[in-house]
Amino acid sequence: MARVICIGELLWDYVAQEVGVAYSEVQQWSQHLGGAPANVACGLQQLGLSTALISCVGSDAAGQALIDACTTQGIEIKGIQQHPLLPTRQVHILRSQDGDRTVAGFGPDATHDFADRHLQATQLPVSLFETAEYLVLGTLAWAAPENRQALTRALELADQFQTKVFLDVNWRPLFWENPETAPALMGQLWPRIDFLKLSAEEAQFLFKTTEAAAIARTIDSLEGVWITNGAQGAISYYLSGHTGQVQPFKVAAVDTTGAGDSFVAGLIAQLSQYGLAAAHKNATLVKTLTTYAAAVGALSTLQLGAIAAQPTPAQVEQFLAQQ
Repeated sequence: MARVICIGELLWDYVAQEVGVAYSEVQQWSQHLGGAPANVACGLQQLGLSTALISCVGSDAAGQALIDACTTQGIEIKGIQQHPLLPTRQVHILRSQDGDRTVAGFGPDATHDFADRHLQATQLPVSLFETAEYLVLGTLAWAAPENRQALTRALELADQFQTKVFLDVNWRPLFWENPETAPALMGQLWPRIDFLKLSAEEAQFLFKTTEAAAIARTIDSLEGVWITNGAQGAISYYLSGHTGQVQPFKVAAVDTTGAGDSFVAGLIAQLSQYGLAAAHKNATLVKTLTTYAAAVGALSTLQLGAIAAQPTPAQVEQFLAQQ
């Protein structure tokens, strides 16, 4: 049975082969399994944790191909729904010269509505929650009304089965019909979560601070907070009363798509391995598991796509030993 459930969007990422060019200048796109929940699930599988994915794709060839790809990755797929009418989403991603990415839009379907916005609460497999240690979600799914109902049901099940909830904000205005409503709607999630990961920009936008401990003090339910800043600055962390900073690893990044998702996978793998009780007693362990997650995130940027370079535990340990 799955130890981690990831819920939210499942889609195809189309990453520009050329770097530093405008959308209209891209000659070739590289197709990759994508969506933050899928990225986290694949990362956890690589790190040795069994995962399940709850999402909705179209009843089209693209949707079936995603389900097949998840099966190949070893992910439990019984939580993946298929919408009878709406298409599977495609996301076009541009890359800068240093590997940073920008979401350029969706296509090629002439629609603003996609299957991943219509997850059905009544179809969530309750059995998945009976053995899960963690439920991982983001705010992209929270942007759509039907998805909010489904995520609310998932949070209720997490409460029922004492599953820890890990939220990665993953703020993407393009996914919101009215982005100005997003902060208030996101605020509905804060009392329901145990762990929170944000970028520095997201932390400043939502909480007016980039200090993890400061955010932890504003949300009573939080046991852990991590704020990443790409290659630009230190990772601020708070867990079980321990706080500090970890410097990110410098690597020759090819594509940073999904680096934050891999960071989350690294964190959850370490939290599952060592347990919260050990982290509560040991400040050094908290720094160590954050450093491990930073290494997982850095290694995931070394190939195109969010999943291709996700490391195994042996690869992470080798990388850390070389630093």
